[in-house]
Amino acid sequence: MTGLHWGILATGGIAHAFTSDLRTAGLDIAAVGSRRLDSARDFAEQYGIPNAHGSYEELVADPDVDMVYIATPHPGHVDNALLALDHGKHVLVEKPLTLNATEAAMIRDRAAAKGLVAMEAMWTRYLPHMVRIREILAAGTLGEVRVVSADHTQKLPSDPSHRLNDLALGGGALLDLGIYPISFAIDVLGLPERVTALARLSDAESDAEVATIFTHAGGAVSTTVSSSRGAGANAAQIVGTEARIEIDRVWYTPTSFRVVSPDGDVLEDFVSEVEGRGMQYQALAAERFAAGDGATNDVLSIDESVAIMGVLDEVRRQIGVVYPGER
Repeated sequence: MTGLHWGILATGGIAHAFTSDLRTAGLDIAAVGSRRLDSARDFAEQYGIPNAHGSYEELVADPDVDMVYIATPHPGHVDNALLALDHGKHVLVEKPLTLNATEAAMIRDRAAAKGLVAMEAMWTRYLPHMVRIREILAAGTLGEVRVVSADHTQKLPSDPSHRLNDLALGGGALLDLGIYPISFAIDVLGLPERVTALARLSDAESDAEVATIFTHAGGAVSTTVSSSRGAGANAAQIVGTEARIEIDRVWYTPTSFRVVSPDGDVLEDFVSEVEGRGMQYQALAAERFAAGDGATNDVLSIDESVAIMGVLDEVRRQIGVVYPGER
């Protein structure tokens, strides 16, 4: 334990999931802030948090808070993160980091200027099965990696006014769902050298389905499919010249995988044993970086998060999606 104290900014569903896992890991939560004091008080009572604030400004000004978890909808991430950084707080910002690369760079640059940690809450990257997969890749077990494929498909509300479909709130499959497989492909193969994207738009002009094909260094290819209109297998695979990794559903949550030889022999069978949802691993990593113990974030640096937002910007350019009022 580092002794750092968390503040939770916003009280929606993702804030509940994250805070529950913080409690599972025994981490310290000093305060919660909401635009409605009664919501903050209810949240604080549920999780045994000592301080409840009726505004985000009060939360980030709380002297007992060292690091703020930003759990607002996508359009609020940049302003909320900058507010916390300007009050001397480290930030862990829900994914996607922002609406676009310009906003992401603002967070990165402000954190650097203040000497603070800013990190994207792409929790999948910190899960035990992903840690083991990176070890296998580093060992060269798969040979030359040629193909990565992953999908994130869910049946979500189709109401045009719902947050998940409202362009004014960053709605659409890309930022809520596609960020997972796209970040996964980049984790394995690095940033793409060529981006190709297709989509089907909803009645609200947000992206209901998005498919991408990326070409990476050395000619390796990644494919992703994301949809908010139907639930699919949600599996993933990494194919190399000497072996492949088959990640079971739901691949972006704590799960199992197999390393399989070209002739079908199972070389390794990994099964996750995780208490809670698994969001505590990213929190533990963020605490280590903020504690200044010499650890650096080679799992997902803020520079890489900015670059990934740039890839998403190019996907949106190709599919014709623009968010109102984005910087």
